[in-house]
Amino acid sequence: MHRYSEDTLVQQTTAEYLERQLGWESVFAYNTETFGPTGTLGRESDREVVLTRYLREKLIELNPDLPGDAYNDAIRQIVTITATQTPFATNRDKYTMVKDGVHVAFRNDRGDLVKQRLRVLDFETPESNHFLCVRELWVRGDLYRRRADIVGFVNGLPLMFMELKNVSKDIRAAYEKNLADYKDTVPHLFHHNALVILANGVDAKLGSVFSRFEHFHEWKRLSEDEPGAVDMETLLKGVFEKRNFIDLLENFIIFDDSSGESRKILARNHQFLGVNRAIGAVKDRRNRQGKLGVFWHTQGAGKSYSMVMFTRKVHRKLGGNFTFVILTDRNDLDTQIYKTYAGCGLADNDKDPCRVADGKHLGQLLAQHKSYVFSLIQKFNRDVNPDEGYTQRNDIIVITDEAHRTQYGTLALNMRNALPNASYIGFTGTPLFKDDEITRRVFGDYVSTYDFQRAVEDKATVPLYYDARGDKLGVSVGDLNERIAAKLEELETEDIDVAQRLEKELKRDYHIITAEKRLDQVARDFVRHYSTAWESGKVMLVCIDKITCVRMYKLIAKYWDERIHELEAELRTAAYEQEEIYRRRQIDWMRETRMGVVVSEEQGEVERFRKWSLDITPHRKLIKEGIELPGFMRKKPQFRNMQRMDLDEAFKAEEHPFRIAIVCAMWLTGFDVPSLSTLYLDKPLKAHTLMQAIARANRVNEGKNNGLVVDYCGILKNLRKALATFAGQADGGHGGEGSEQDPTKPEEELLTDLEEAIAFVWAILGRARGAPRQHHHEDRLRAQCRYSGSKGGSQRK
Repeated sequence: MHRYSEDTLVQQTTAEYLERQLGWESVFAYNTETFGPTGTLGRESDREVVLTRYLREKLIELNPDLPGDAYNDAIRQIVTITATQTPFATNRDKYTMVKDGVHVAFRNDRGDLVKQRLRVLDFETPESNHFLCVRELWVRGDLYRRRADIVGFVNGLPLMFMELKNVSKDIRAAYEKNLADYKDTVPHLFHHNALVILANGVDAKLGSVFSRFEHFHEWKRLSEDEPGAVDMETLLKGVFEKRNFIDLLENFIIFDDSSGESRKILARNHQFLGVNRAIGAVKDRRNRQGKLGVFWHTQGAGKSYSMVMFTRKVHRKLGGNFTFVILTDRNDLDTQIYKTYAGCGLADNDKDPCRVADGKHLGQLLAQHKSYVFSLIQKFNRDVNPDEGYTQRNDIIVITDEAHRTQYGTLALNMRNALPNASYIGFTGTPLFKDDEITRRVFGDYVSTYDFQRAVEDKATVPLYYDARGDKLGVSVGDLNERIAAKLEELETEDIDVAQRLEKELKRDYHIITAEKRLDQVARDFVRHYSTAWESGKVMLVCIDKITCVRMYKLIAKYWDERIHELEAELRTAAYEQEEIYRRRQIDWMRETRMGVVVSEEQGEVERFRKWSLDITPHRKLIKEGIELPGFMRKKPQFRNMQRMDLDEAFKAEEHPFRIAIVCAMWLTGFDVPSLSTLYLDKPLKAHTLMQAIARANRVNEGKNNGLVVDYCGILKNLRKALATFAGQADGGHGGEGSEQDPTKPEEELLTDLEEAIAFVWAILGRARGAPRQHHHEDRLRAQCRYSGSKGGSQRK
């Protein structure tokens, strides 16, 4: 008799739910499975992971009246594994066969060689596929035999793996112990796998077999308007309802090579719901008069991938010859979004030109029925008769990415005249204001929303903490902030010489924020702050303009070296061996750290910087030629034979010592660096640009509990205003302008919380060692906390 182990009841309940509520067949295979063609599952042995009996039946049903050799060839290709392939490459190839069909060759009745693509799944009628969940399935590898909790088969293919723990256990154990072991001992079980579920009957998370645990996510809602509920039943309903499962499989799995390391991306709950709402808007575009809506998913919630999923599903499911014109208003953004599409295999400008060079080229591309056209809105620089336009096609969809600022004026008018029958959708990480009638006139209202607070609650992003260090240092610009921020927004939209115009139009205000003494104080504090938190991750320093970026680079380099010498001197007075080891590691880290200035190129820049006694050429060379690859990285297979690395890729690579990026506008939107821990802000910003900037630090990464915004220029007033609109109300509602939210907590409250945490840790350590609390160390730590607070401790948002 089978003993009820720690997980059996959870397994049984889950399988029964799939069977009774969602229509899956269910089989309990533990020590009862018989083998052979007429056996329980039709397997010849426990080494097989594809149920060929069911697969053959469906191949015949979906592709009738073919000779047996055609079906045999398809099954062979689906089952056979190339020994030299990596598990990732194998999974990718098998997914392509499942999604797009299997190419087979066979002789027809007349002896002619016929080539045909055989369908493996029925994507048009999901319910007609065969859905089977098998409990406790034995699978044998080369050396080991393992029993899987639940494997989900669709048409005989093992597309789902579920590891279940007892309700009292953390599901992290399912990942770190069980899933890792299965991947090592029976790797062929995952060659066809689409998704993995880790659950304990209450909590449940979804991810791919290649995902880090931090990237497994909850499925909290069946519709966007519902409040979120961490609930296994919600995940089962949302993912395993047959139409949803097939939709996820067909349209919401992406293989992306854009980061230099191939990744498998499985849509999160909010992406699945939001993209499908946008698809509905496309179907209804006539009634909407081409206004498909605003897709507001907060920064860090995977907006670029949502765009890929949206456009790809339109092409696959709605037919026709849709052309997507993907617009940005900055070169770096245009490059980033193109790289994402190219990495996902949807665009290749070298083989099939799709990136616009100028206004004339734009007209040519739009006349060629391209699937994708990537352009800056600035390329719509020609007057066009709306009765003629570039084209009268009504199957063009314009996607505007983060361009609230460019929906008015001559360029926008030119675009509408050039594409009089196009439809428009705005993808943005920032919401509409109540008085933003211009954007609403172009796009309509929200088609999907996923606000800042909801993303934090769902762990799609990490929370941000706020530290008003400028106030503590006496360098914040206070009431100048609003005037400078407004002028910056205007000048950067026009893409002109910001420094020269700011100096001319703001005069005293500009000189206050760029004064040498003030910059010197900021640089000193930056070095002290970052070198103290040196194990926290990469950082970005945002300055007011390009000139100031290079000035700050020189100051930071100077104080960085001074700090190294200071730490070396402290080695001689280290009280403990452990402290000496720690200091040596810190010094080594500082010595290997690289920093760079990342600013856009402009004509005459060499002379302009020379007037400030600055040399822009080494920074420009770094941007153009890339940064040196350290020796330890060259030993890795993906970097072999590489000497240098593109600057943006080096900053994204967590292990690369390029850790400090000094910027003024580039990389502030659409640039995702999961290991970026801290944003040092010395540039007055407001509204959209402020929220886009601070969100650089909110990406999820292993070991990262939060991001930190260090404010040198006094943005708190603007931040309160922005949060009233941008943060939303999480599961209490979305967006809208409300009362100002305070991103700070009183220092006394934070220090009290910290003291309680310290006391708690010492109590645990004391119990573990069987020793009394070490009052000397505790008092020392308390004193350090008080000192940090007086110098500007972190405040939470």
